[in-house]
Amino acid sequence: MNNQPNQPNKASKTNAQQVRKQNQASAQGNSYNTEFASETNAQEVRQQNAQSAARKQQASSNQQQQ
Repeated sequence: MNNQPNQPNKASKTNAQQVRKQNQASAQGNSYNTEFASETNAQEVRQQNAQSAARKQQASSNQQQQ
């Protein structure tokens, strides 16, 4: 039985040039050129984290008062 994951007759759907570009950017410490970073709004994430922390603190205060 031959269960080779890399079969030579199947084309890869990975964009090798894009991967090289992202790897190079990462090696240079510039992670802002990656797809994930470009789709993430850091300010919005900070705001959501602050709101979550405030809700947790309020819930904790409410429990202590009971």
